[in-house]
Amino acid sequence: MRERLAAWIESPPVQRFIITLIVINAVALGLETSASLSAAYHKPLSLLETFIISIFTVEILIKLFCYRLRFFNDGWNVMDLAIVAISLAPAAGPLAILRSLRILRVLRLLSTVPRLRALTESLLSAIPSIGWITFMLGLVFYIFGVLGTELFGERFPEWFGNLGASVYTLFQIMTLESWSMGIARPVMDVYPFAWLYFVPFILISAFTILNLFVGVIVNSMQALHWEEEETKREESDALAHAEREELLALVRDTAQRVRRLEAARPEVSNDSNGSSGG
Repeated sequence: MRERLAAWIESPPVQRFIITLIVINAVALGLETSASLSAAYHKPLSLLETFIISIFTVEILIKLFCYRLRFFNDGWNVMDLAIVAISLAPAAGPLAILRSLRILRVLRLLSTVPRLRALTESLLSAIPSIGWITFMLGLVFYIFGVLGTELFGERFPEWFGNLGASVYTLFQIMTLESWSMGIARPVMDVYPFAWLYFVPFILISAFTILNLFVGVIVNSMQALHWEEEETKREESDALAHAEREELLALVRDTAQRVRRLEAARPEVSNDSNGSSGG
């Protein structure tokens, strides 16, 4: 019964129904942000939310019943359980703040939609490489932050007065948001050669290291694509092999039947000759 129930809860029609409820719930939560709509349709929206949460809870309970402890071996199941648990938090009391996290139910699309799930897994597999790139970017920020504090801190304490202010200023420069007229040119009015500080930082951070992030993500996506293609090829080869084996078995069976018929013919012929002679 557990196996049949697990097959049913994981079946495409049930999963499509769950995906539809997630989308409807996301739209309903967005409507609740409007004061007029929330006041006009408070009761229907509340009933809809209760119904959807009930369905999600039943789904989780069925999976817990079917998989038991194996349920927690899948990180996606644990994420779904945490999201549903947050949704069941009381609307009043010390846990009321968790009610604002109801929108996290939309994240269930990541675990329910196969394509989004595969893309998320590919991004998670790239985290080690992204971690090292982040470390490199942090090192660049630290070096240029210390330099900026020592070079420009005295005249521009708002931007480079300490290491924290310098790092924040560098982050603004890396995003290329008002970095030239807002920061670089005022500094260059006092320190004409300050461009030797700003230009290398932009080249290293905005154009080099951030492109490494993009490269790692693209490489991860490409690896996912090739893995899917390899899986499809293996499945196709396995299906072709099974069809060949089935065809060969049919040919062997047909050949055996032909041999039996040929072996039986002389006996039938001899019996008919003997009957004629008598």
